[in-house]
Amino acid sequence: MSKWRWYFTLYKEEYPFLKEVDSLALANAQINLEKAFKNFFKNPQHYGFPKFKKKKDKQAYTTNNVNNNIKIDFEKGLLYLPKINNGIKIETHRKFNGKIKSATITKTKSGNYYVSILAETDDIKNKTNQPKNKCCGIDLGLKEFAVITDDTGTYKIEHPKHLLKAERKLKRLQRALDRKQKGSKNREKARIKLAKQHEYVANLRDDFLHKLSKAIVDDNQVIVVEDLNVKGMQQNPYLSKSISDSGFGKFLRYLEYKAKWYGRDFIVADRFYPSSKLCNVCGYKHKELKLSDRYWSCPECGTYHDRDINASINLYKVGLERPEFKPVEHALVDDRTQQWVPKKPSCVEAGSHAFYKAW
Repeated sequence: MSKWRWYFTLYKEEYPFLKEVDSLALANAQINLEKAFKNFFKNPQHYGFPKFKKKKDKQAYTTNNVNNNIKIDFEKGLLYLPKINNGIKIETHRKFNGKIKSATITKTKSGNYYVSILAETDDIKNKTNQPKNKCCGIDLGLKEFAVITDDTGTYKIEHPKHLLKAERKLKRLQRALDRKQKGSKNREKARIKLAKQHEYVANLRDDFLHKLSKAIVDDNQVIVVEDLNVKGMQQNPYLSKSISDSGFGKFLRYLEYKAKWYGRDFIVADRFYPSSKLCNVCGYKHKELKLSDRYWSCPECGTYHDRDINASINLYKVGLERPEFKPVEHALVDDRTQQWVPKKPSCVEAGSHAFYKAW
């Protein structure tokens, strides 16, 4: 950190407003900038050139805890940060025990402030329940958000379609913003209203994904999903909005980290595994099956299939092929070598995150 402090000493002479911020926050910003450029030069196609943050976009900074300069008074609901003399009134998400390592302060487009606390603790409390099912197979889609097959049977999760339901109100707020004169106070008020509505839709989506992923992890020891190319799917001009509204990528990330927390096995089947084309009864592969074909009959055994249900059953059988379970009668093998056999996850957590809303 010493070299960064030397740089900032020079910067503060030219830009006095930098004195208002603690030095560790400035050092973290410099480190993040250096990392962004390293990532860009390492893989320009994936990361892209670093961009300046717009003033009205989401803003955030991180500061470290040195000499107990970050404190939380849970009884009074106050947060103490470096360079801020008085405590900030906060609404706590949950209490925690442990040494505070850092705090990340975020301001959203709607003007709300959130603080994420990283704490180090030896007492990690991930309450684990005995799973009800050995495994489950999950097929994601746009008609139904998910079709899940487990030991008890197959059921469908209805697609919430949060963006579609809020689209009329978002269009009205966007038109109101476009009519306001640039630079006026009325335009800023209209911008905040639009940002709050977008944030509300995003929070609804996150709430749905968190609750569903937690329920799946609680009930199943092995979770099998397909490796989806979400970015490629979003290139379709007719489906891009629905795919973005679904949050498939975020849902899979939630499943993965929660499975590690609670000691579950998370399997990502190969992207080219033909879960929809394989008959779950006899194993016949229907190579001519199109995306528009929602139902098909197996020419070998005559079974009539719903493609989504059939895919979830095949993924469920992949989970049953785990060594700790009895092997299935028909092994489902793709034309190419499978790449999806996972390592057994660990439920050891390095730190505990707590989130707070401040204003």
